[in-house]
Amino acid sequence: MQAGRRLASNRHTRLALAVLGIITLLAVVGPWFSPWAFDQLDWQHLALPPGHIAAHWFGTDRLGRDLFVRTLCGVRLSLLISILASLVSLGIGVAWGAVAGFAGARTDEWMMRFVDVLYSLPYLFIVIILTTLFQRGSIGVLLVAIGAVGWLTTARIVRGETLALKRREFIEAARATGLAPAAILVRHIVPNLLGPVAVYATLTIPQMIIFESFLSFLGLGVQEPQASLGNLINVGAQEMQSAPWMLLVPTLFLVTLLICLNLLGDGLRDALDPRER
Repeated sequence: MQAGRRLASNRHTRLALAVLGIITLLAVVGPWFSPWAFDQLDWQHLALPPGHIAAHWFGTDRLGRDLFVRTLCGVRLSLLISILASLVSLGIGVAWGAVAGFAGARTDEWMMRFVDVLYSLPYLFIVIILTTLFQRGSIGVLLVAIGAVGWLTTARIVRGETLALKRREFIEAARATGLAPAAILVRHIVPNLLGPVAVYATLTIPQMIIFESFLSFLGLGVQEPQASLGNLINVGAQEMQSAPWMLLVPTLFLVTLLICLNLLGDGLRDALDPRER
């Protein structure tokens, strides 16, 4: 309750939540209010600037596709991929780090050396190989590629928290009652990790958005005619001289999302740990 009140009293957090809510609502229901589909071509209005006709509120691209609908669909897809990839990486990282920290000794040593080996490999290179070897442009492959190698930092954070928790009195009391190690992990260790994990999750999602957008910008992520913020920015960058709105609109949404998510993460950290304020 106190954390909730501290979070609600943070003006920047309230603003970030409000803007995120508006963008998410627009991304979900906004395309329904447009007569155009995300891949529908309007041959009468090619590369139309915003505000020229009411039917194309953000203008059109070089193929006459409505930029309003494509941007909102891109926001929806980028958010979906980033949130799911964050859940995958957090799930793996929490499980790996909690087991390593609680088991200790040789098990901890081997598990964390495996993490160190993966850390030594180029993160981007691994994801590019995975997306190239398997079906390029598949959202499932992109999700697995991003999430499966994004858990390493989570594992280290969770391991450190677990090492501190397992020396606490309530864990010793649980051991004294004869509770199995797996039950201690599930009932006592993991629930007490939810605070730090929640904070890290809010900071992981913007990282995943940037990474998904970067892969799509390179042509390794979401493929045409599907729209994500990354491939919209890629197309806009090629037309920035003659049609700057094609770059500015998706870039504005991307920057706004990242700022709001980082503000939310900072506010959540301060609410759960007042000493950081």
